[in-house]
Amino acid sequence: MDTSVRAGARVLDDPKNMLATVPLDRSPVLKLVATVLAPRAPGSELPPQDCLQIGQLLSGHASLVADEVRRLLDAGPGNSHLRPLTETVLTEARGRLSVPPRATLASVQNRARLVRALYERHDRLLSAQLG
Repeated sequence: MDTSVRAGARVLDDPKNMLATVPLDRSPVLKLVATVLAPRAPGSELPPQDCLQIGQLLSGHASLVADEVRRLLDAGPGNSHLRPLTETVLTEARGRLSVPPRATLASVQNRARLVRALYERHDRLLSAQLG
């Protein structure tokens, strides 16, 4: 089984599959997402190197959340009303994550919206399983 995780253009080596057992630290990432998506004051642009670093972090996190969403979807019923939209979000995630993030604010915001969408799907699936 392939235990590597794609993070932008890099592959993180995880031979013991430890990333699958580490809980995601959701709160700081969602704060970063909110900050990246907040309106910017004129002259407060992020430097390109910061954009690239944030994009890589969000890409790695999105990849891990997408894996968890897939796991939750596969564990649920095949006829779930959540399945079509979740499959669409996962397909979109796979496409976006196949391209490395660029050193631009637009690229970072794209990754931030992806993380937000994946967490929305995650919460809906988890709620359906618990409800």
